[in-house]
Amino acid sequence: MTRQGGRRTSLSKAGREITTPLEQSLGAAIRRLRDEHHVSVRALASKCGFSPSFISQVELNQASPSLSSLERIAHGLGVTLGQFFLASEPATPTVIRASQRPKIQSGWSRSQIESLSLQGMGSRLEALLITMRRGGSSGGRLHSRETELFAIVFTGEVWLQLRETTQILRRGDAITIPPGTLHRWENKAAKPVQLVKVIHV
Repeated sequence: MTRQGGRRTSLSKAGREITTPLEQSLGAAIRRLRDEHHVSVRALASKCGFSPSFISQVELNQASPSLSSLERIAHGLGVTLGQFFLASEPATPTVIRASQRPKIQSGWSRSQIESLSLQGMGSRLEALLITMRRGGSSGGRLHSRETELFAIVFTGEVWLQLRETTQILRRGDAITIPPGTLHRWENKAAKPVQLVKVIHV
């Protein structure tokens, strides 16, 4: 493994060099994807139900969307949340070292999102490590996903609010949330909580 210009690089068994940013700007990632999909700020804002000025502020890193708002932006762009991270080479068995995980910050949600899977061609799974600090949440209201979600808590405890009930999930607890289920994550404890989300895309 070598270091080049603030990035870590490693070689796969096939000799392919994989370059992964240690941390990237959320705004830059959204702007890159918007340019790739030829979507204007106004068009993206309309698709997401946000104002154009809010999208511009996010791209300039002057505003931080919640996790649920970030998912709405991803949906408006026609991508998954994991695709905010730089795309990799076509899918091959690849080890992602803990020190190499790409990450983005969500200030509003008081959370850090790390990619556990490279978004190669043909991949149908997206794995994310969410570290949510005290007082962090996935959004101000209940939200839903169009695809099935599996989550497991690795450290701490998190409140999962559903339409009719609230569950407290602790280390080792796991849940599968069907598509279209309204839910909201929140960390009410003093210590950070870490949970892994695996999404079928």
